[in-house]
Amino acid sequence: MHAALITGGTAGIGAAFARAFAARGVDLVLVARNRARLEEFAEELRASTGIDVETIVADLSDRAAQAEVAARIESPGSRRPIDILVSNAGFSVRSSLLDPDLRQHDRGFEVMQRAMLVLGGAAARAMSLRGRGWIINVCSVSAGLTQSNYTAIKAWAQNYSESLSVQTAGTGVQVTALVPGWVRTEFHSRAGIAGTSIPDLLWLDPDDLVEECLRDVARGRTVSVPQLRWKVIVSALRAAPRPIIHRLSHLLTSRRNREG
Repeated sequence: MHAALITGGTAGIGAAFARAFAARGVDLVLVARNRARLEEFAEELRASTGIDVETIVADLSDRAAQAEVAARIESPGSRRPIDILVSNAGFSVRSSLLDPDLRQHDRGFEVMQRAMLVLGGAAARAMSLRGRGWIINVCSVSAGLTQSNYTAIKAWAQNYSESLSVQTAGTGVQVTALVPGWVRTEFHSRAGIAGTSIPDLLWLDPDDLVEECLRDVARGRTVSVPQLRWKVIVSALRAAPRPIIHRLSHLLTSRRNREG
């Protein structure tokens, strides 16, 4: 019986992964900060699908919490070993790179870089011993831009994911970087981003996004970019000269600042 551990598993893309795995009969370990919301969502999934849902209340900006979740992943005596890891926890880091207050940057590093590194390493070790497993790291199309520390963090996340896939080659562990564009979740509203200037055509549904990602995982793909329109955009960003990327990043940042 498979079991999937999902960080940030109660909202947005994380919740969509939880619903997708639950519908397939996969037991879950959900990790989130908000205890009430976590338990409510877990009970909803238990009632609707009959699967077993374990919960871990953890703030992944805390290194002790990172270690606790990693220990659950590597636990050798668990009756429900983790076969699937989805590192999804994250938030928008909007602080200026010139801001002397680095607290939001530090939290971004811990949640979206160090936690991904710690949990990915734990999962790769444990899964390699069993000769199978799937690691999905939620990255972002914004990694191709140079707007902020968030885009820099996501660039690291994708490079890390692809590096981990190289190091796990031949072990039976499949690593996939999910690279979505704009997704209709509460992510943007939490960050104070209106998103009113984004054309409807570019928005993605989180459940559709996850289904396409899981098809890519089944195909053994290291990078999953959902929907043809975003594949084209990602290819264009990779091919564009850096001065054009810098100019586009400036325009997008200016527009977002006006909205926010």
